[in-house]
Amino acid sequence: MLRYRGLLFSVCRRHAHGGVEVDDLLQETLIALWSHREKLFGITSPSQQAVWIWRVARSTCIDFQRHSPPPQPLPDNYDTPADDHTLHNALHELIAQLPEPDRTIVTMHLEGYEYKEIGRKVGMTKNNVGIRLVRIKEKLREQMNNVLMR
Repeated sequence: MLRYRGLLFSVCRRHAHGGVEVDDLLQETLIALWSHREKLFGITSPSQQAVWIWRVARSTCIDFQRHSPPPQPLPDNYDTPADDHTLHNALHELIAQLPEPDRTIVTMHLEGYEYKEIGRKVGMTKNNVGIRLVRIKEKLREQMNNVLMR
């Protein structure tokens, strides 16, 4: 199935209504292929295998959608979750509020610097940078949870 994963994914994505439904269709297709594996193993030509897999995938997707209930609209009072951009901005605001050298440690870590380089910049050992970074992450995690709970 690894050889045909691109084919399977594209067929399932084409028939799906949303992101999670692609996974459901892919799973149903793999189950259908598994249950007919003797037929698949009997086909020797890779191109004929691909055609047969495409047909099974397409039929499985159509059958799955035919027997699935139609998607329901969201209620009017549905509270949409914050998008990634909003969360990203909130995190950077929290980082900007950190005292020095914590702000420098986090910023350099996010930029990909190694602990040794960060330590040289802020005057700490490599181990102290690692310990400090763990504590800063815990603090930021708590603050982000508070932001999300509002």
